[in-house]
Amino acid sequence: MNSETGKIIIGIGLIILLIGIIIYFFYDKLHWIGNLPGDIRFEKGNVRFYFPITTMILVSIVLSLIVQIIKRLF
Repeated sequence: MNSETGKIIIGIGLIILLIGIIIYFFYDKLHWIGNLPGDIRFEKGNVRFYFPITTMILVSIVLSLIVQIIKRLF
């Protein structure tokens, strides 16, 4: 291990901490996540199928932006 690995681990830890704080304090305001237009839901009898494609695309874009910003800073 070197100092770069330590920086990466600290950065990932801070991001996880930030996400946890946001979820803890703003949980009631984030009810739209997973209920976006384009998320596929199918319910019939005892069968439930849920595929949050729009939510996954949005999360992917946000995470890509965060990674690009972190790469430019370090």
